[in-house]
Amino acid sequence: MGGSLTYPYGSTSAVRGHVLAALGVLKVASADQIRRLTCPGHKDSKGVRNACLDLAKHGLTLSEGSTRDGQKLWGLTLLGLTAAAEVLGRPAADMGGNARGAARSGAPHAMAVNETVIALTGTQPVPTRPIARATPTPAPATPTGPATAATSAVPPGFGSVWSWATEVVHNLPGTSRTRPSVRADAVLRAPAAGLPVLLVEVDRCTEADEVLAGKFARYHQYFRVKIKDPTIPTAQAVHASLSIPLWQNLYTPTGRDGYPPIAVVFDPGTRLGEQALKNRMNRVLDLTREHWSGKYQKLGGYGGEPDGYIDFTDAIPVLFTTLDRIQESGPLAPVWWRCGHRQWETLTDALDNPRDRRAWRRRENERSAAREEQEARQRKEGTAPAGDWSQRHIPAQPEPAFPPSPPCETCGGPLKSLGGEDPSAPLPDGRTCEACRITEAGQPPDGLFKALFGRQDKHPRDEPPAWL
Repeated sequence: MGGSLTYPYGSTSAVRGHVLAALGVLKVASADQIRRLTCPGHKDSKGVRNACLDLAKHGLTLSEGSTRDGQKLWGLTLLGLTAAAEVLGRPAADMGGNARGAARSGAPHAMAVNETVIALTGTQPVPTRPIARATPTPAPATPTGPATAATSAVPPGFGSVWSWATEVVHNLPGTSRTRPSVRADAVLRAPAAGLPVLLVEVDRCTEADEVLAGKFARYHQYFRVKIKDPTIPTAQAVHASLSIPLWQNLYTPTGRDGYPPIAVVFDPGTRLGEQALKNRMNRVLDLTREHWSGKYQKLGGYGGEPDGYIDFTDAIPVLFTTLDRIQESGPLAPVWWRCGHRQWETLTDALDNPRDRRAWRRRENERSAAREEQEARQRKEGTAPAGDWSQRHIPAQPEPAFPPSPPCETCGGPLKSLGGEDPSAPLPDGRTCEACRITEAGQPPDGLFKALFGRQDKHPRDEPPAWL
């Protein structure tokens, strides 16, 4: 095998570095998956397998099982996890676990996540310098059919193996050991490709629709949490405006309205047919509507025309796709369906918000330019309407609505006047109308009030005075 005492299987340092980087991200993977993610230019996976065996000799890798189709699965030991952190340039505390024991059952979900990462990355073969050989290699026979490449063409994607992290836990603030959290299957950070952060969820269609939709509620709860800005001194961070979202302490802001986007990659395999998969997508879309839909803000347009925009500040951009689509066409093709949009789009178009405040401002500027052009044409033709120009463009304001006055407690009629019309009327009391107050004032006292403060009648009411 051309090896040495240190590395008896003859692996190179470059391939061993590829293996450590790939397993540091994927945690458990086959040799073929490691090759396609890090070094797709290799003709086969023999070099990767030799590197895994050499690293296993030094206690960095181990194999605990195989996939369901018989491929041997490799993982890292705790010592290998530290070595992978060194290769990836990450703190050892950010590497997570090593998925010990996951390969014993074939790791079907991990395999689906690996295939998603490989398809979204789309690593291209790197050309190498030809090696001088002592004996010339005979020229290959001319093929009679169409020429086929040694390695199948892979559609390009985003980032590299260094751009990924898997099984990323997002903890909500709390002191309990069982505090709520949400775990992302994979996280892509590729700022050079216009993706500061993209969270990826891989759905093998083995769970209920409500279980998948419930994960977005926890994401929304996590994105809404705010913490003190660590760049501001504690003595000054007493105002709510000095706080930042918790997720921005972990990821770079996206530069768009809303929270970090979440891509759901469906991998039904043979478990669901085409129509059943569509039904599942529509069901999840309806169950998560409150998390991805924005709020309509109504604004007055130029000249009083009704208009508005959709505010996505408190919305999560949710995108759907399938593993077959991105493997066949690549992630740069229109293979993304944004919840709320009505067509398949590229990732850049799917992440855009065409109905946000920018669109309203653009329409407002167009209306303003058209109105100014009309005014200039009317002034030139001498047909401009009379009056102040600024007053003609102020939209009509609605009359203020006052609450209705209460009715009179005595007669039930309206309180037409609060006094001042009849000087003999008592002062208004806010309960009775002016006519009732005058009537009540003209009546003699009776009852307890008469017994205490009234004068005794000299003549009974039923009998007329003697002098009449």
